[in-house]
Amino acid sequence: MSKNKVVIALAGNPNSGKTTLFNSLTGANQTIGNWPGVTVEKKEGKLKKHHDVIIEDLPGIYSLSPYTLEEVVSRNYLVKEKPSAILNIIDGTNLERNLYLTSQLMELGLPVVVAVNMMDLVDKQGDKIDLASLQAQLGCPVVPISALKGTNVPKAMEVVLEAVKKKELPTIHRFTDKVENFLTSLEEQLVSIPSEQKRWYAIKLFEKDEKVLETIDFSAEQKQEILTEIEKLEAELGDDSESIITDERYNDITKLLSGIYKKNNSEEKSISDKIDTVVTNRWLGLPIFALIMFIVYFCSIQTFGTKATDWVNDGLFGDGWFWLGKGRAEFDEASANFSMDSEAKEAFENEAIEKGLMKKEGEEVKVLDQKALEKFTVSTEVHDESGKVVETRAVDFKTYEKYAAEEEPDAHDFGPYQVGLPVILGDFLKSIHTSEWVQGLVLDGILAGVGSVLGFLPQMLTLFFFLAFLEGCGYMARIAFVLDRLFRRFGLSGKSFIPMLVGTGCSVPGIMASRTIESNRDRRMTVMTTSFMPCSAKLPVIALISGAFFKESGLVATSSYFLGIAAIVVSGIMLKKTKRFAGDPAPFVMELPAYHWPTPSYILHSMWERGFSFVKKAGTIIFLASVFIWLTSHVGYTAQGFAMVEEADSLLAMFGNAVKFIFAPLGFGDWRAAVATVTGLIAKENVVSTMGVLYGAGEVSENGWQIYQSMNAAFFGSALAGYCFLVFNLLCAPCFAAIGAIRREMNDVGWTWFAIAYQCGFAYVVALMIYQFGLAIQGKMNMAGFIVAVVIAAAMLYQLFKPMKKHVVVE
Repeated sequence: MSKNKVVIALAGNPNSGKTTLFNSLTGANQTIGNWPGVTVEKKEGKLKKHHDVIIEDLPGIYSLSPYTLEEVVSRNYLVKEKPSAILNIIDGTNLERNLYLTSQLMELGLPVVVAVNMMDLVDKQGDKIDLASLQAQLGCPVVPISALKGTNVPKAMEVVLEAVKKKELPTIHRFTDKVENFLTSLEEQLVSIPSEQKRWYAIKLFEKDEKVLETIDFSAEQKQEILTEIEKLEAELGDDSESIITDERYNDITKLLSGIYKKNNSEEKSISDKIDTVVTNRWLGLPIFALIMFIVYFCSIQTFGTKATDWVNDGLFGDGWFWLGKGRAEFDEASANFSMDSEAKEAFENEAIEKGLMKKEGEEVKVLDQKALEKFTVSTEVHDESGKVVETRAVDFKTYEKYAAEEEPDAHDFGPYQVGLPVILGDFLKSIHTSEWVQGLVLDGILAGVGSVLGFLPQMLTLFFFLAFLEGCGYMARIAFVLDRLFRRFGLSGKSFIPMLVGTGCSVPGIMASRTIESNRDRRMTVMTTSFMPCSAKLPVIALISGAFFKESGLVATSSYFLGIAAIVVSGIMLKKTKRFAGDPAPFVMELPAYHWPTPSYILHSMWERGFSFVKKAGTIIFLASVFIWLTSHVGYTAQGFAMVEEADSLLAMFGNAVKFIFAPLGFGDWRAAVATVTGLIAKENVVSTMGVLYGAGEVSENGWQIYQSMNAAFFGSALAGYCFLVFNLLCAPCFAAIGAIRREMNDVGWTWFAIAYQCGFAYVVALMIYQFGLAIQGKMNMAGFIVAVVIAAAMLYQLFKPMKKHVVVE
């Protein structure tokens, strides 16, 4: 560390507002949330307008005991890196619990400043804190702040920087005489430890902290002698050493707060408590959660989000749009009429050509028998833009001539009109005389691929808005408690839901958040199952299938969310009955934050963070993947070597045809769907971009129902197959980035491959059972597939309901 560089460590309990304060001090955009595990690694930033001052945001911890990975990260940093000072953020609405960590931080031999956060909530509740007395009792500077509103934050940093200059150490807590005498004797033996840290090391030795004991160069005899003395003192005081220290700390905190902290109407239930009696109710909690998630997905997929997505698809990445919608209705009516007339005209021509009354030469249709045509009439169905049959028309030759004379409506004639990106780019490429393959690559490859993914951005932003609101107001934290009852019944901990909750944004931080789980077996199981939850990258896949097969029903998205939860529960039950994962679930303790209205800045920040990550990926991974998919779908091997070929003869088609048999039992044995599934392993958005390129998404906006018909044909005309395609892509191995996170958290190649194999295998058998049982219900049973599905279902039911064996668990 440079001599002139000042390093301030932010330390505090989970949900005390550390990351909010960190963002305020540094201008960073770290993710914030009101549940433990949001910060699992320390984050570094420079203090605004002070480039020589570094701020380190440490993971939230309740103590300096190494029970969780977060506590290990924070403790190792504070003890080994020795920052210039500690800014300890404590929750003003829960002083007693927060001051427990404060009492430990003050023993590290570093300047400490206490920032009492959430003072706005303290005032709102009518509680009173005598801050001057608190400062006097603690023996270190105390500053009241509101990190969320930025109140007094600059003042807190002034005090911290002043403390760094003065290098004043806080007053340390004194234990009872017997304990103090023993700690003093330990300090005298710690000759290799810096004098300012001897106190902390002595206390940890007394608590029999094995990790601390390993770092001290005591001989085996010395260690045994110390342990013997500790055991004697434990017998004399009637408790184990760690409990003795804990009890004395809390007794001291209780005395310290008497007369300093006064709660208002402590017996009366707060508004949050009243709300919790309903939303966390044993019987109502889950139905309320299901209803809320349905409303969220209904609004995102079927209402607000869909209108915006339609504009992006039809306007920005389509033909164009009318400014303020002026002229849109008239143009749509004229276009619909022209489209139906053209369809009727084509039906007449096709029938006449087949009868030999007309013939086609290039794009031109010529009459062969005028007299016969004048007596010729064709009855044909015409469709609207959604593919629905509108009417059946009788078209005679006179009507045909009328239709043939019609000209396609020009949007510019109906109002102020702006052409879309494909038209602009297409005109530009033609103006500079680019070759056809370059135009195809840009328009049908890059624009179709990237555009098909970005087209879902409005729906995703709508979803991000609702999720940010639910997170910010404190409801999502309640869901962890509601699901803890359910999860615990099946041998899982509600603590596993926190990574899954984080994973709804992106699986990578969700997998990393599993570090909050102390048990190795529970943490590994959570790492393996977190990506079952639909992350933001999977939303375009959900929206695509919902639009193509289910008329954009919000039920498809809602079912995807609960399918993810069901997959986690089922996997948890089955895995818990294996030797590798057996054992009681980890205890789950979590403080519920008070309900409050989230600030607009919090919601916008959350939407921006998630939305930007999505757009950034579209501009990089999706862009490259779209180029690759288009090129390989147009290049193939011919007798003259590699050359441009038809899509069906391309390299991509060869690959897809080679692997499609794997997915045939799941209902989507089409080579394009198989390729889309494989490319989804790079990034889940690639599933949609690949479908966009291969099914021609560039034309979806123009005549969506025809493309949907094409997809229906590829899925053998089955919405059931479409849903199974969705199920497999939701549950199979996540993207490369998330697989990398699994590798880091597992810290073992074998476990990583086991996780990937389990995810893909589980996704396959679930999709297979849904498809085969669905076929049987529809009366289209495939006997071989049905028997396989029955065998798999029986095996899973056996594993689910067989009694739990008692395994000897070795962590």
